[in-house]
Amino acid sequence: MYILALNCGSSSLKYQVFDATSKKAIVGGNVEKIGLPDSFVTQKYPDGTKQRKDASMKNHDEALNVVLFMLREASIDLNEIKGVGHRVVMGGDKFASSVEITDDVMKTIDKLSPLAPLHNPPALMGIVTAKQLLPNAKQVAVFDTAFHQTMPDYAYRYAVPSAWYTELGVRRYGFHGTSHLYVSKRAAAMLGKPADQCNLVTLHIGSGASATAIKNGISVDTSMGMTPTAGLTMGTRPGDLDPGAVLYVMNTLHLTPDQMQKHLNKDSGLMGLTECFADRRDVEENKDGNDKCRLAIDTEVHNVKKYIGAYMAELGHTDALVFTAGVGENDDYLRERFCTGLENLGIKLDKEKNAKALARKGVDEAVISTPDSRVKVFMVATNEELVIVEDTLAIMNGTYNPNHLKMDYSFAKQQKTR
Repeated sequence: MYILALNCGSSSLKYQVFDATSKKAIVGGNVEKIGLPDSFVTQKYPDGTKQRKDASMKNHDEALNVVLFMLREASIDLNEIKGVGHRVVMGGDKFASSVEITDDVMKTIDKLSPLAPLHNPPALMGIVTAKQLLPNAKQVAVFDTAFHQTMPDYAYRYAVPSAWYTELGVRRYGFHGTSHLYVSKRAAAMLGKPADQCNLVTLHIGSGASATAIKNGISVDTSMGMTPTAGLTMGTRPGDLDPGAVLYVMNTLHLTPDQMQKHLNKDSGLMGLTECFADRRDVEENKDGNDKCRLAIDTEVHNVKKYIGAYMAELGHTDALVFTAGVGENDDYLRERFCTGLENLGIKLDKEKNAKALARKGVDEAVISTPDSRVKVFMVATNEELVIVEDTLAIMNGTYNPNHLKMDYSFAKQQKTR
């Protein structure tokens, strides 16, 4: 039996097929440039080999058809795909856990689309198509926002007119929840403590980036807000920004909301500061000869440190700082910059361990703090797909618990720790 994990973006579709018994990925891939004439699929196998197929895919329906064709070619019996887990970015305050997809669930996801116009519509297209092409598989939605539904009201409410909240849903929702959930469970295992006894600051730093304060195993605050533009400095998104500045620029340049949305999502962050780079590798490579790159790095480091300090103050006691996602897992230079100067907060990085802890070199997780560091520092390679698969299986088997602290996750057990 197989479980298919799907992640539909605005012009992309990521997929992985897992064996339901071993919970190991068998094959996966990525469809890029959906809607453009040069769209293509790259399928990846566990031994590292890749297969590319160029095909014009006008929409997610056509993309999933091509994916299923390629899975058949890879000897995957589609009749054995008994569950499909869908990553859905925005669940609002309607979903505090993963759920089986019903018509009512689909309607709610659709109603939440104005809060995530770039993410929920393609996720819904993926759900509709998967139901049509895999009618015998149970469809499950796993929400990015669900993990953060434990935040107290004083953490998620904005100090704006109350009617904005009650009538329009204006509040902090947070994102990357599936990743923060996974690494928090692994951090608890590495600490040798039950998850509900752990206080953590988790840092998911990739092209998009977010920090989360986790107290007694649950999210109590997070840096992203109503949308994924808030919080830390990101590849193309600004992070925290005075809304008055947005209004001033819109009025002065006579920008439409759609134009401003593009600037905030595509032209800001590192791209905005450097005017040419969104990838940290490019920024770091040019930091010594390009002052805009130097500024971009210093700005990101400054903002990450602010959130670490703020969340440690919020938690009172912090057991560990956890780095994950593309940059958090692979950029030892930035991890060192983030931790330098935090010694008085009890954070002491071991430079040698930090330099070796690279996911791209096969390290899944590592302790990168010194033995005498009061706050441990971990690198944990995230695995959102495994969360999606285990939630899907549990819902299929009737063993799912909406309280993630009571879920029997395989990855929450002590293993792999270096």
